[in-house]
Amino acid sequence: MFSDFMEEKIKYHPTLAENVFDEVKKASTRDGFGDALHVLGEKNPNVVVLSGDLCYSTKANVFKEKFPDRFFEIGIAEANMVGIAAGLSNTGKIPFISTFGVFAAGRVWDQIRMSVCYSNYNVKIAATHCGLFVGGDGTSHQSLEDIALTRLLPNMKVIVPCDAVEAKKATLATAEIYGPVFIRLGREKAPIITTEDTPFKIGNAKIFREGSDISVVACGSMVYEALIAAHILEKDGIDVRVINNHTVKPMDEKTIIKAAKDTGVVVTVEEHQTMAGMGSAVAEIVSQEYPVPIKMVGIMDRFGESGHPDNLKRKFGLTTEDVTRIIRDTFYRKKS
Repeated sequence: MFSDFMEEKIKYHPTLAENVFDEVKKASTRDGFGDALHVLGEKNPNVVVLSGDLCYSTKANVFKEKFPDRFFEIGIAEANMVGIAAGLSNTGKIPFISTFGVFAAGRVWDQIRMSVCYSNYNVKIAATHCGLFVGGDGTSHQSLEDIALTRLLPNMKVIVPCDAVEAKKATLATAEIYGPVFIRLGREKAPIITTEDTPFKIGNAKIFREGSDISVVACGSMVYEALIAAHILEKDGIDVRVINNHTVKPMDEKTIIKAAKDTGVVVTVEEHQTMAGMGSAVAEIVSQEYPVPIKMVGIMDRFGESGHPDNLKRKFGLTTEDVTRIIRDTFYRKKS
């Protein structure tokens, strides 16, 4: 069990789930978003939710059923939804937009840029069905560019929770800060690796495993793969530091730079295009502050495909075995 492993090697964050290396519970990060909306609705009367005709898919229906007077079904008119959210923000409301990532970051990018970010309005964008693992929906619904599209916008914060528990915390936290926030959420159930006691703060990356040989900076569902890879590689004598980089913007530069200094090499892992994604954001910081070799793992400049998530993981090189192999190879190149 994980708890026994912790007693022997105090390297993993003490509030991670005890069964992270055994059979883990699973839930989608969109479920965490839905749970948070229920809490926010009870807590803050200024919270309102807007849906682009997808409330049952995004889990915004939880809010709709409990607080119908503060729920607005805009329909398949995402650009209008952003404009309405901006207007509601200007009256003191805290609007949460809910739709699929391909629409939330792509279709309405101009409206987000001008109506939300330029005016620095207090609009929260909850984008579900992000990443490769949406299954049979295929390219049209696989949002692989959303981090890149949103992190370059001034005033925008970008959060990529690693599991459903963290997604709930992230959603609650966004309501406590002012300004535009993009929350990247998934459709598929993913392992729950954190607990209610695992610290979360926007802008603060969390070291989930200490290590001195190589640093792995991951976000979203790929944090789990990085932890498993680190556990496997320990048997090979490779000491892997794993960082849950849940906030892509503003990034925790102090933690990232320290990792580069301590281990001398960095691997980034994400379910997103490596070009301009989280890995690129890490490289931008490291290259300017403490240049070390960096290897990026993610989608390599291509569109997704329709298929079962497990098959897509294998085809796109995002399995535990792939991540483990790349970390191992990168470490040995460092030594050579």
